Amino acid sequence: MAERVVETGQVRLWSEDLGDPAAPPIFLIMGANASAMGWPDEFVELLVGGGYRVIRYDHRDTGKSTTVPDATYDFTDLTQDALAVLDAHGVDKAHVVGVSMGGLIGQLLAVDHPGRLRSLTLALTGALDMGTTDETQPDNGERISRMIALAEPGADVESELERRVALWRELHGDKLPFDAAEYRRLEERAIAHAGTFLPATGHVRLGATPLPRGAEDLRKAETPTLVLQASEDPFYPLGFGRHLAGLLPDARLLELDGMGHSIPATMHSVLADAILEHIRLR
Repeated sequence: MAERVVETGQVRLWSEDLGDPAAPPIFLIMGANASAMGWPDEFVELLVGGGYRVIRYDHRDTGKSTTVPDATYDFTDLTQDALAVLDAHGVDKAHVVGVSMGGLIGQLLAVDHPGRLRSLTLALTGALDMGTTDETQPDNGERISRMIALAEPGADVESELERRVALWRELHGDKLPFDAAEYRRLEERAIAHAGTFLPATGHVRLGATPLPRGAEDLRKAETPTLVLQASEDPFYPLGFGRHLAGLLPDARLLELDGMGHSIPATMHSVLADAILEHIRLR
């Protein structure tokens, strides 16, 4: 394991390099307001054990990376951050895996910097145009309302941990067994890594920031792509993954029954096996 701080402009990005440095690289890009610790260590170990070098990093405004006053940046800046991490680790081309917001960054890499990707995996995300193939989407209004009610940070570590676990309960969905202790350990790890129990919020405003590319750009993308769609995802229901896979010329869609907007231990092997099968062909 090797930690590296990557400097790009006025921003310092914490990153971590695991596995054999000579092995093909997998580059993990986490979702909004989540640090590299959003990738569970046990899941990362499965990728490393598959014979790959794995690089993960903290987005700006998360973990040990720079906190940006007033969050004055957009998706183009976040994409440049990802490229800066690859450059700092001496990686010309990587198997990119992006989840949620990280999937949007992965798409921007595929559209604007295709030479840097060996393959692409897009998990729990939507297309750059945020379109969907289904006219009727599940009504998640009640669940979303419960999540909004959980937005206020806790006053101390314990109350913050309880809040985060309650939020994960909503994101996890109702079909797979929910292990509160598992999510608590994940958040304890994230808090210890960041050095504060205060949650990251800098990416919230990005939801209102126009994406620099859209459907027509994706139709021209040539990177072999695996789209992982969770059946119980409250943010990106089934139609989003189907729409995304339909736009990309070289994409395969895998729908994961029972999974929500999270990476629970019960799905680690399923996810790792799907990703490894996809990238071994490239």
